[in-house]
Amino acid sequence: MAFIWPRINLWLFSLINQGHINSCHTGSRVFNARTAEVVSQHQVEIRQRFPKEGWVEEDPKEILQSVYDCMERTCEKLTQLGTDISNIKAIGVSNQRETTVVWDKETGEPLYNAIVWLDLRTQSTVEKLIEKTPDKNKNYLKDKTGLPISTYFSAVKLRWLIDNVEEVADAVHTGCAVFGTVDTWLIWCLTGGKNGGVHCTDVTNASRTMLFNIHTMEWDLELCKYFDIPHQILPEVRSSSEIYGYMVREACVSCLGDQSAALVGQMCFKDGQTKNTYGTGCFMIQNTGVKPVMSDHGLLTTIAYKLGKDKPAYYALEGSVAIAGAAVRWLKDNLGIIKSSSDIEKLATAAGTSYGCYFVPAFSGLYAPYWEPSARGIICGLTQFTNKSHLAFAALEAVCFQTREVLDAMNQDSGVPLTKLQVDGGMTANKLLMQLQADILCIPVVRPTMSETTALGAAVAAGLAEGVCVWTLHPHGLTSVTAEKYQPQINKEESEFRYTRWKKAVKKAMNWETHEQVSSKNGTHMHNHMYKHTQQQTHSGLRKYSTALKEISGINSAYGWGYYALL
Repeated sequence: MAFIWPRINLWLFSLINQGHINSCHTGSRVFNARTAEVVSQHQVEIRQRFPKEGWVEEDPKEILQSVYDCMERTCEKLTQLGTDISNIKAIGVSNQRETTVVWDKETGEPLYNAIVWLDLRTQSTVEKLIEKTPDKNKNYLKDKTGLPISTYFSAVKLRWLIDNVEEVADAVHTGCAVFGTVDTWLIWCLTGGKNGGVHCTDVTNASRTMLFNIHTMEWDLELCKYFDIPHQILPEVRSSSEIYGYMVREACVSCLGDQSAALVGQMCFKDGQTKNTYGTGCFMIQNTGVKPVMSDHGLLTTIAYKLGKDKPAYYALEGSVAIAGAAVRWLKDNLGIIKSSSDIEKLATAAGTSYGCYFVPAFSGLYAPYWEPSARGIICGLTQFTNKSHLAFAALEAVCFQTREVLDAMNQDSGVPLTKLQVDGGMTANKLLMQLQADILCIPVVRPTMSETTALGAAVAAGLAEGVCVWTLHPHGLTSVTAEKYQPQINKEESEFRYTRWKKAVKKAMNWETHEQVSSKNGTHMHNHMYKHTQQQTHSGLRKYSTALKEISGINSAYGWGYYALL
């Protein structure tokens, strides 16, 4: 969020809810609007829940409480600095975009946990939706939405909730249910909740639902019909910078999806300007101006921002990578090879190379440019010499290789190759990662010394709002942000060799998981076959072993999942 002070003592307070390298968190930043300095800040972690494999959830009430906690602690710190918090004028919000919340507007209670953007439970829903399109085309809705049909976006999560959660289905039927991404939930609660809270979102968040027409800038009734979602539960769509409502004295005046906020925070207001944010995932966005550019190379067409009710919407090409910092967290939490995420740099530096080890962290399938939900993570090129330092190095390289794939697609779509990449996000504090990125891209990487540009973007949008107007988009009115630059240090031939090996590893990760019917004596069930190819290759030998087991132990189990349990 962004709080704004009068000109005699001008501050902007930015509150964000987004993925972090270690976990999900809510963070608040108070900026000096003249220098973009962070004056006060606070951060609260939010626990993510993984009730089943591939499922990722957060508690909406915990998210809301984290907002209140951050605001309270940040204001306390301001008071300790001798600052009068009564001067705060406005609030801005930046948030996880596709994360989906449904709640009861009469009671104010969430009807289920928030389903997080990288959740995979809707894969079978997506497959069914694609099956019913002409030619089974995952890009069937792209002309209207700019998006492929994917587990990533909100419409399929909302469809799953209606189909599988009785409380949600009942509330939709009775007209009590309302839907929103995290920004909508927060704004509704902060502006009154069940007592007149404002049910709205901005164009950047709406454009990530698959229900929003990015040309008409409205909810599309045909899209709602396609997903069988009643449009009455959808929030009003507003610009990214205007007064939505009030929280006590302060006006809530800006709302941007986290990646759009980072684009604004990097001051990427010109066509062709591009930034890449490194957090839980990686998100590269290029400003394409006031006309949408449809990608032919696996990128998304999305809304970059609309900074005012009467201002034009700007569009962007985006390449979304699901797993970046999350791979580091996996090394820490699942393998235990590092104690904290910050240890990855020291461990990887000790090796100085992956020694031919390649890590494709397709934990949630592969997003841009493949959009292949059946892919799964793979580590290849292992030898007896490989150790945890090489694996740590490979994890950092994986982030850089995935960024290279997106950058190549963006260069092809735009026709104008980037000559530098502006970066931000928590992972950019890792200097080895930044140098690897420059080496693999073969162009300079530019990192602002203040890496939390997502928060700054929310503050900029708040400062631009009509009725606040403490910033302008004229060059003299924009805050300059100091930066450091990483130059490539290896030759192009070496970079291309490593990248070619990476692409080879990606091919091996493809088509790993499918949903298939498996017959047993107890009936037919749907299972995820992560061992599909191995099962086919060893079918004959397994039958013989199964027969032997039955003869020895008298087990009368059908060949299939029961058999694997015995193994």
